[in-house]
Amino acid sequence: MTRVEVETPHGPARAELHCAEEGRAALLLGHGAGGGIAAPDLVAVTRAATESGVHVALIEQPYRVAGRKAPAPAKQLDAAWLAVVEDLGERWFADLPLIFGGRSSGARVACRTAEVGAASAVLCLAFPLHPPGKPEKSRLGELDGVEAPVLVVQGDRDAFGQPEPSHNREVVLVPGDHSLKADVDAVFRAAEEWLGRVLRLID
Repeated sequence: MTRVEVETPHGPARAELHCAEEGRAALLLGHGAGGGIAAPDLVAVTRAATESGVHVALIEQPYRVAGRKAPAPAKQLDAAWLAVVEDLGERWFADLPLIFGGRSSGARVACRTAEVGAASAVLCLAFPLHPPGKPEKSRLGELDGVEAPVLVVQGDRDAFGQPEPSHNREVVLVPGDHSLKADVDAVFRAAEEWLGRVLRLID
């Protein structure tokens, strides 16, 4: 495991790199709004990816690196993420397909930047479809805007809602709430199975 700092327009971000033995692709994962890269679901997906031959970069946004808990505005998050994508794509993952992903807020960033960042696929953990109790404030447009293959792993009791599958979007419900802590083995299996299929498509 290697840690690197990456300069972005909004201060330094940090990436924790977990390299597979033979990397067929690279998965970049972002954290939730108030959490970090040690979240159990992110750890499970990191293990699933590296065991599937996919390098992983766990990315800490600049506001977290600076010690702030309140997330930056969406445009800043997206700009910082794309700066990290460009840097890691050149320095560490040259010529490899890039898969974007993250949990909660990080999943939203991955979806919003997938097209401009040329993501080959997107992996969403606990996508916050709407604020709890406010289904009218839907963020489905962020998911629908992704044309690449998408996996959403969602807790079956997630107060932030459950997206529906679509032509390019798989939705796997696992036991638990928004934290996805209740059954990390189910999260691992969902990611591993999906990555196996996606790698055959993008190799």
